[in-house]
Amino acid sequence: MEIIKQKPKRIRIQQLPPPTKTPTFRHPWLLQLQAFPVLVLDTTNLSEPIRVPTLNPPDLSLSIPGLTVSTSSESIPPSPFNFATNHHCIDSCVLQLGENGPLEAARQSQLSRLSVVVKAESRSEEMQVDISLSPRVTAVKPSKTVAITDQATALAQAGVPVIRLAAGEPDFDTPAVIAEAGINAIREGHTRYTPNAGTQELRVAICQKLKEENGISYKPDQVLVSNGAKQSIYQAILAVCSPGDEVIIPAPFWVSYPEMARLADATPVILPTSISENFLLDPKQLESKLNEKSRLLILCSPSNPTGSVYPKKLLEEIAKIVAKHPRLLVLSDEIYEHIIYAPATHTSFASLPGMWERTLTVNGFSKAFAMTGWRLGYLAGPKHFVAACNKIQSQFTSGASSISQKAGVAALGLGYAGGEAVSTMVKAFRERRDFLIKSFGEMEGVGLSEPLGAFYLFIDFSSYYGAEVEGFGKIDDSDALCRYLLDQAQVALVPGVAFGDDSCIRISYAASLTTLQAAVERIKTALLPLKSAVPV
Repeated sequence: MEIIKQKPKRIRIQQLPPPTKTPTFRHPWLLQLQAFPVLVLDTTNLSEPIRVPTLNPPDLSLSIPGLTVSTSSESIPPSPFNFATNHHCIDSCVLQLGENGPLEAARQSQLSRLSVVVKAESRSEEMQVDISLSPRVTAVKPSKTVAITDQATALAQAGVPVIRLAAGEPDFDTPAVIAEAGINAIREGHTRYTPNAGTQELRVAICQKLKEENGISYKPDQVLVSNGAKQSIYQAILAVCSPGDEVIIPAPFWVSYPEMARLADATPVILPTSISENFLLDPKQLESKLNEKSRLLILCSPSNPTGSVYPKKLLEEIAKIVAKHPRLLVLSDEIYEHIIYAPATHTSFASLPGMWERTLTVNGFSKAFAMTGWRLGYLAGPKHFVAACNKIQSQFTSGASSISQKAGVAALGLGYAGGEAVSTMVKAFRERRDFLIKSFGEMEGVGLSEPLGAFYLFIDFSSYYGAEVEGFGKIDDSDALCRYLLDQAQVALVPGVAFGDDSCIRISYAASLTTLQAAVERIKTALLPLKSAVPV
């Protein structure tokens, strides 16, 4: 086993006697050298940056030989720090002990091994700590949406008036009847484990919903309830993919699809789409990429991040191609099915001729019923596939929350497509969408495709790339533009590169119309000087 490719880095942990007087200080991230255990990190010949996790509270004054870093909650929000000898002359630095402290910093610096010296009074010992991680983990990228959301939250907590349009969750409260069902579940003692696959009551309700609304028939043992649709998707990929199998993913895609494929030791194969075609998959392009390794095609309609909705005719063309490849299965992510704008309609892929047997349908309660925090989703499909996912879940998380499942039954009891509670939300989403389309459509150099579902706009801002901004630097991609807008406009958006299309930025309109109006004005103001700064 290869442990290390470079000179080991040494960390000395000094256990010092407790202070005679307990010191007071405002920031737990800053240790007092004379009072508490500290880590002195030898960064000699360190080529990779050491990343200190986000400082909270943000007040900090950290002195390092050759470098002094200081922040204040009044001026600079919490942010990670990167230290590297190729940038600064650093001999050592003090880091906090704990689960988010130096070991995490070492992991993030991708060091293969730590050499630790423990010293207390006259006694010392040395031990080796192998902190190498599984290749499947190191190959996975962290979620951009989560990172942006966390950063925006930290800014807001620091007092910055940031407008958060990055998160993928409705801004509405869970409908009262659903919330009451959850509360009653607690009061009535429904607080114990449920069957791993979910309660019979909920699975029967899901089967009824799928038959009446989607035209697909399942029995309760062909349905698996999980802790959110995200878990359902990952378990499905784990269940059907072997190492080397290919997972076909149209881009733009939800950020987790490729990473889930990698975690399953499968290979994500990305098929780009174009804004001119409303980000819909070209059947001919799909057919040209399929081979004996092709195992799973992931379709998301309505789409995150584009809001595109696959028309039934296009799905039928795709189904004909799928039918030619016996190994190919389809994972149909339908979590946004009820957030759809007429005249668009939703078609479940499993309802198409010959597709029930090879389709794994994933859905849930988070988006349509504003239940993101309840963590409740489900998978429906042929029994042998669902049973395999059930086996994984039994050794992973076991069943979903008993309380959430009671709430899920109430949600499905609201009527066809969620009844009035859902239609009220969809009406508000449509009003917001129309406002944003009009506002951004009037801007020079902006390209957009009208979304027919979900609550996102995926807008092409690439005409602003290349601008050089004094005090900020060059804006040459979606990530830089999002950082610029967060810095200059205090609007949090998600760069399109996270979704496989670097020309665009995702804007969530799960916010009030007043908030969106303010965001548009801020974005317009921030973008105004960029046009003249773009090289011709």
